[in-house]
Amino acid sequence: MNAAGYRSVEQLRNGMPVTIRAIRPDDKARVVKAFHALEPNSVYTRFFSAKKALSAEDLKRLTEVDHVRDVALVATIGTEETLIGGGRYVSSGAAAEIAFTVEEDYQGQGIASRLLRHLVNIARANRIPRFEAYVLPGNESMLGVFRRSGLPTTQKRADGQWLVTLELAGRP
Repeated sequence: MNAAGYRSVEQLRNGMPVTIRAIRPDDKARVVKAFHALEPNSVYTRFFSAKKALSAEDLKRLTEVDHVRDVALVATIGTEETLIGGGRYVSSGAAAEIAFTVEEDYQGQGIASRLLRHLVNIARANRIPRFEAYVLPGNESMLGVFRRSGLPTTQKRADGQWLVTLELAGRP
């Protein structure tokens, strides 16, 4: 399944409408704006390092995906399509590594869970059997998203991080 045209309009827990859609190359400026709106701790939990800016190479990697092996979805609000969250997977064949970012003002509204659900559906259509995520030990909110996903999940320590594996076979 090529997810290039993927789009779903939903409602957050607070009643705000949100669009979950595939990222596009023209999202580069939106990604930069969203990145600069993040608190340093959120940047660290996503990139596992302190990062003050995104390079041109980062922006290309984040916005120019093949929509099958490398799938990136964003959560947007408003007519300007302000990015308030994103999730992606990159498949290596036997598994796909996943990662999420949600802007702090919108955390707790179910955005990461929604993005995960959509990515699971796309990955299943592309016959990806499992997701893997590296999560910093203090990122309890992301660990909670995985625990509440309804997917068979394992969690083990690996190099000072949690390696979370989500099995995609069957239906959650």
